[in-house]
Amino acid sequence: MHRATFGQEDLRRQAEGGEMARVKYISNTELAEKQPALNERLLKERKVPTGNIFLALANAPAALNDFLTYANAVRAADLSPKLREMAILTVGYCTNSEYEVKHHHSHGLRAGLTEEQFHAIPNFENSDLFNEQEKAVMAFAKDSTLNVDVSDEVWNGVAKFLSEKQLVELAINVAWYNSGVRLMGALKIDLEEGYR
Repeated sequence: MHRATFGQEDLRRQAEGGEMARVKYISNTELAEKQPALNERLLKERKVPTGNIFLALANAPAALNDFLTYANAVRAADLSPKLREMAILTVGYCTNSEYEVKHHHSHGLRAGLTEEQFHAIPNFENSDLFNEQEKAVMAFAKDSTLNVDVSDEVWNGVAKFLSEKQLVELAINVAWYNSGVRLMGALKIDLEEGYR
């Protein structure tokens, strides 16, 4: 069985007792040597410095390339960015994914969430900071994440506010970010220093 090799940063983190990812992070330098077009795409389409999730997925370059394509399609949805971020953050909170929640903090604020709303998402049902539509979207994200099969009650609650296209987009967003948190959890992706 192949074991991933780790660099100096990984050894330092291990010596300090910190968690380590289960696979090697492929640096942008290494990726540029082996997959220059993919590295260029990553730098163009994602934040710089490149997030650890992408550096880990670079171990499977073809999959990472398709991952970026799908992620871009998901982000181009007709669903409002604010509702999308509320759904994503609900997934992050429901799955205890610190990586997801911390990375989408800034996205949520840019999409129109207040800091107070951001912190209220785990208890959105009892908060007066959200309107009925926002609560319905988060209820959908929560039910889909925790139960997989969304109840008719939850579906009907959100279907009052969204078109069928937007409902499909919401379902795709929730499913997509559920896959993301499971990748992060399985690979033990470290939260970058700038997000701690």
